[in-house]
Amino acid sequence: MFGFFFTAGPVHSYEDAKHSDLSKFARFHRGMLERGVYLAPSQFEAGFTSLAHTDEDIDCTIAAAREVMAGL
Repeated sequence: MFGFFFTAGPVHSYEDAKHSDLSKFARFHRGMLERGVYLAPSQFEAGFTSLAHTDEDIDCTIAAAREVMAGL
């Protein structure tokens, strides 16, 4: 499982998560979609990997995330 929270500190609880930058998450989500990576549309949802994901899938996802993050 994984998730993304755009906040200055660690997220250990829902209270911590509520302080995240929802606008930045929305921009990240849109950028990933534009690169063919489909993530849950809310930062309060979890993402999952499975055995169906190849090493190439994961490498492409990481590359897309780096590209999007550089533009935020």
